[in-house]
Amino acid sequence: MAQQGSDLYDLTMTVDLSGEAAPAPELGQLLRHAKFSALQPRPGAVSRVKLIETARTSDCRVVGAIAPAGYGKSTFLAEWAHAEDRRVAWVSLDRFDDDPVILLALLAAAYGRIDLGSADLIADIGGLGVSVLGRAAPRLASAFSASPVPFVLMLDDLHELRSPACHDVLGVLISALPQGSQLVAASRSEQPHLPRLRASGDLLEFGPGDLALDAAGAQQIFSQAQASLTPEQAVAVTERTEGWPVGLYLAAVLAKENKGQAQTVTGDDRYVADYLYHEALIQQPEDIQRFLLHTSVLDQLCGGLCDAVLGSSGTAGQLRRVEASSLFLIPLDRRRQWYRYHALFREFLLDELRRTEPDVIVTLHRRAADWYESNGFPELALEHMLNTEERDRSVQLVAALTLSTYQAGHMATVQRWLSAVGDASIERYPPLAVLAGWVSVLTGDATGAQRLARLVDAASFGIVPADGSASFDSARAMLRGAMCAAGPEAMMADVTFAVAQEPVWSRWRDSALSLLGEAHLLAGRLDEARVLFAESSATAATMNNPDAIVISESELALLAMDRGEWQEAAGRLKLALATIDEKRMHDYAMSVLAFAGSARLSMHHSDLNEVHRQLARAMRARPSATYALPWLAVRLRLQLARVYLAIADPATTRQLLREIDGILIHRPALGTLIDEVKGLRRALASSAAGVTGGSPLTPAELRLLPYLQTHLTSGGIAERLSVSNNTVRSEVSSIYRKLGVSSRSDAVRQATAIGLLGA
Repeated sequence: MAQQGSDLYDLTMTVDLSGEAAPAPELGQLLRHAKFSALQPRPGAVSRVKLIETARTSDCRVVGAIAPAGYGKSTFLAEWAHAEDRRVAWVSLDRFDDDPVILLALLAAAYGRIDLGSADLIADIGGLGVSVLGRAAPRLASAFSASPVPFVLMLDDLHELRSPACHDVLGVLISALPQGSQLVAASRSEQPHLPRLRASGDLLEFGPGDLALDAAGAQQIFSQAQASLTPEQAVAVTERTEGWPVGLYLAAVLAKENKGQAQTVTGDDRYVADYLYHEALIQQPEDIQRFLLHTSVLDQLCGGLCDAVLGSSGTAGQLRRVEASSLFLIPLDRRRQWYRYHALFREFLLDELRRTEPDVIVTLHRRAADWYESNGFPELALEHMLNTEERDRSVQLVAALTLSTYQAGHMATVQRWLSAVGDASIERYPPLAVLAGWVSVLTGDATGAQRLARLVDAASFGIVPADGSASFDSARAMLRGAMCAAGPEAMMADVTFAVAQEPVWSRWRDSALSLLGEAHLLAGRLDEARVLFAESSATAATMNNPDAIVISESELALLAMDRGEWQEAAGRLKLALATIDEKRMHDYAMSVLAFAGSARLSMHHSDLNEVHRQLARAMRARPSATYALPWLAVRLRLQLARVYLAIADPATTRQLLREIDGILIHRPALGTLIDEVKGLRRALASSAAGVTGGSPLTPAELRLLPYLQTHLTSGGIAERLSVSNNTVRSEVSSIYRKLGVSSRSDAVRQATAIGLLGA
């Protein structure tokens, strides 16, 4: 798949931060810095030092502050962070972090700030097609467990993480926390990992009752707001608000405005507090009311962005006025150019906006999208466009961003976007269906790939796609050729057409050339294939497309070995493996041939240790090579089977042949590969090698294996994998038998030791 140059979280373009004329290249840096910076405790805030001391001296590795909005959870974490003598890693989470790869990258970056020796860890966490539970999470967990110093990892707004994959990641990391270190989380709701921790006594919880304030706290809040409050009034207002901190704060603000009439404030609806917020809102001048309501559609605010959304100028000054009036505006940078609203206040404002001006919301989101897109942030523009009915623009943005986001490893984000625009919109914009098809192909989702291929085959589209391909017909031809559903001749026709369509500057030309090389291989035209693979690799190097480099160099290496040109093969594989390491492509479908070829090369050099290491890498990654890419799936298994047969392991050879048979059921026409499969069967039948070991883990068992690190039950694992509970139990038993273990923990240790899990 063609490489593109953007990254959802690599926000480094130049934007106007202040609404003034001079731009500054700091938006992404400021937003990222804000995620890793503990909030500054509000002056005069009621101290939670007793709760902090209780938590710090506890033996519990996990501390949870779990309460509805407005209970001061973030303030509690902030006070703790600034008082802590251990090293503190802080992450403020938001809805865009609900992607396991993004989450892991954030946690690794936060940990890297307190352990400077772990700089390489951040790059190791991501990567093209990275296995989240199989590689990335264990890698970070290993760093946690080996930390040279105790640390505290603080996660604010943990309730923003809703995907099961993110919770699976957190479960793995929590299990790796060493004694003396703690994870502290603020959340509005209970998280899935808490019941297990509660049962094991490893969780300390602070709920609404613990975080509620007493009369003394009420008096401190009123004093800070310069509103008078007698001891009797303090008791009364605390009872009415049930100690709800944000209710007491608003009561103090309103008491000041109403000349001390604190008794007029009620806190009956303490979870939403519409009355309190309504009272706070109407105390403001009309221009500030309009400003608050109309900017509530924004996740972050700055002068220039607010100007664009409101269709006015000078809003930077209004931001400063709102902050000065203590209306729940939180600065994101020390220069006070970027802000966000307190979550509860923003929710109220949005509800009020929907109630009073529903027709303006789409316009506000569209203006925000225009500003972000014109300032070089199409990802953030897309997030706003998804709140409008302009599906055509949303779909085009998704099409333009899918490849780069996928290449960054943010698969969950791509899936969220595709789900948000909906199947009907994807069908109306066939180029996006092609991209979705590529994602399915390269992640091994053969069923999804077939469904999308049928949709694409029936479509027509006459405009140049937003994905960088020359035409929809060319893009469709490449996808169809890669899936090789109609055999080598049809593949040859499709990709020949694509090569003719894609000009030398196209970011898809290298992929088209590589696919044409594969078609010639299936037709037995080895010389033509070599020329095409060499051209594809050279083109890919100029376009910075690692996919085509890896697959083309791997195929050239295999062809060189077939001719006995071992030195050339070594050079080709060196480049392929270096590209894989640099781009962290170890779990990616296009990488598997490089590992298989390296095992074969090491066999030639009689380096059995390296043979087994490369075999483990290839066998571990092979589940991604399915009949959606049949030529790759079969060629990989043929190469591996020959090496296993050479090291006298017929059991694994037979398993690989069974997998090939399963692929050929769906794709029976694979040209010269069919003859190679027959040759392997003859070689196995004539082999005198005895059985030297058990069967390897099947692709299905390899997909299940990483979940043994979590604390999911067999039913939970079945739900994740969309299989039956009985299937999970059967596969777990098979994994235990093949690894020679009798428990989940032993299976994880053994799988890690032999290279099937972890780095």
